[in-house]
Parts: sequence; structure tokens; C-alpha cells
Amino acid sequence: MHSASKATQPPAKPFPSFGQRLRRQRRALGLKQLALADQLGVDQTSVSRWEAGHHTPDAELQHRAFDVLARSRKDDAALRRLVENSIDCVHLVEEVSHICLAYSKSRAADWKTSQRTMLGISLWQFATDEIRNEEAKLADAGWWSTQVPEPRLFCTSGAEHDLIRISAGGILWERLYLADGTPVRLVTGA
Repeated sequence: MHSASKATQPPAKPFPSFGQRLRRQRRALGLKQLALADQLGVDQTSVSRWEAGHHTPDAELQHRAFDVLARSRKDDAALRRLVENSIDCVHLVEEVSHICLAYSKSRAADWKTSQRTMLGISLWQFATDEIRNEEAKLADAGWWSTQVPEPRLFCTSGAEHDLIRISAGGILWERLYLADGTPVRLVTGA
């Protein structure tokens, strides 16, 4: 798995609805609050307050928390193959962290990158304003409290980054689950 060096990545950006994301992912993986707290060097009360929305840690700690949870995730080879071999312009990300798990050849061409370059990298840092705005609306739409939320369709503008290009156009978000219960997002379009 390839990843970008720290020098090429912009500073970590906070996630909207961090507490709800964290709770969904932690519970899906069957990880206790205390176990997560120990791995992050905080107390269980802090994790509880984050999940309840009473406190939000800084962006760096948010990313560390999702990195810890990502290490607990098991690979889902069948779903990865379906995405990689799709003729559609699709990619699959962990729902809470936006870490890229797989993408199709047409998505690689759209991004102007190889089919391996972006694996393991959080795509959140490349999100357009429209993607960030749509993400911020998810909590009010019940996305984080629903097992299978309605797909979300919206339009985004294009953007150019050192590692990736985002094309303008329609985007469809759909929640799927890996075999271990990890919620993931299938992103189609643009």
C-alpha cells in the first residue's frame, strides 16, 4: 500500500459530526471505549464525551483516533475486487475517515493517478467545498444514526491537487459494509 509523505499532505482537517462517526465505527468493530482511549493515551471519559458531542478533539487527534480504528479493520477482498474491476467511475472509502480502500480504473484515470497511489490515504484533505458542505449535512439527515441511510446525490466543482484531480459533476454516496461490519462509502460519478 502506498501513501503520500507527510511533506505533501496538507494539515489535518477536522471531520464534521466527529462523535457520531467515532461511535458508529467503534461499535461496528466491537471495540470498547476504554480500549480506544488506552490506544490514544486519553481516558475513557474523553472518548465518551466525544461520542456524546460534549467535546470535540483537535483535528490531529481525530485523525489519530480513526487511524487506530483503521488498524482494527479487516480487508474485504471481494468488495475491493468489485470496485477495482468496475467499468464505472467509483471509489470506496472508510465512512468515518475517508481513507481510500479501492478505486476503479476509470476513477484512476479521472484522478490522473495510478490505481494504487491513493490507497490508504484519507481523501478528506482533497474534498471540494461542495463535498465538505454535503458531509456537514449528514448528521441532520440522520446518516450517522441510520443503519442503511438513503443514498445522497449532489454536484461538486472540480479541483486540482498535487496528488489528485477532482472532476466537476454529480456524485452519489451509498453506504455499504465490509464483512467485519465496518461502514464504508461507495462513491460513484463525476
